[in-house]
Amino acid sequence: MNKENSVLDLKKIRKISLLNIIWQWEIILLFIFIIVIIINSNLSPYFLDYTNLMNTTFNFIEKAIIALPMIFVIICGDIDISVASIIALSSVFMGMASQAGVNTLGLVAIGLFSGTTAGFLNGFIITKFGIPAIAVTLGSMSLFRGIAYVILGDKAFTKYPASFAFFGQEYIGNTMIPFELVLFFILAIIFGTILHKTTFGRKVFAIGNNSTAAHFSGIPVNRIRLIIFAVTGLCSGLASILLTSRIGSTRPNIAYGWELEIITTVVLGGVAITGGKGNIFGVIISIFIIGFLIMNIVVGLLLILAIMLPELLKRLKPKNSFGNVKK
Repeated sequence: MNKENSVLDLKKIRKISLLNIIWQWEIILLFIFIIVIIINSNLSPYFLDYTNLMNTTFNFIEKAIIALPMIFVIICGDIDISVASIIALSSVFMGMASQAGVNTLGLVAIGLFSGTTAGFLNGFIITKFGIPAIAVTLGSMSLFRGIAYVILGDKAFTKYPASFAFFGQEYIGNTMIPFELVLFFILAIIFGTILHKTTFGRKVFAIGNNSTAAHFSGIPVNRIRLIIFAVTGLCSGLASILLTSRIGSTRPNIAYGWELEIITTVVLGGVAITGGKGNIFGVIISIFIIGFLIMNIVVGLLLILAIMLPELLKRLKPKNSFGNVKK
């Protein structure tokens, strides 16, 4: 009898484990991604063409690069809605430098420096004065975009060195793999390793779960938040280089509205908007789901779904024999 009970218990455990795997948000995202691929391939016979797929990534990889540090920002319980404006500001500074005759290497340095400086300014104000991140970045979003409009008005910078076009338009060697795509996956490996395999990543999760407890346990909360905002600015500057290179011009409305798409991508990827939870794998899947969607209304619905569905799944998750939700 005991043997039969043991067999039944083992089967029950296996069933619960399988159900828990199925209920994982990343698995659900994979199913959504497959559905998107099927729908798009039925809508267009050219969708699954290798060259078409590679070229489609040009439309969203700059956003994907900013989404990587945004994972850290949101896990920490913060948010940064100034990233698109940092792109505009960095692009304007590169445009001004290009008109003055600065070469490609100099333009890259200016783009990275200006983005990092803007991100550092956000982080400094947030951590130094204890002002909520949403308030600070809302203000800097208007400030950075406003500076771009003051400098350019209704004009545009269009004079860039021919070699500058490589970053946003060229492919790796004789392949059809965009340089931007390769750069993204390299960064994704770096950010994923830091988040999931290092002490710094564990501290980020600790801050997001309880910043007060993290502080009293010896974690330099404000220093880590400052670093994260600076790195977010750095990646925004990098995205500005890629985007400016791809379109070959600078206008004050460049990357307008990108902040919502980036935040949607991260939250849809399973990063809790309240902080303390998330992983990079889900965000990478989310990047390609949204990247292959072209309807803004669908993106908006996905944002609502990403916020509501994880809580619903938590309630529906299979329970163990003690009646507790199995984690």
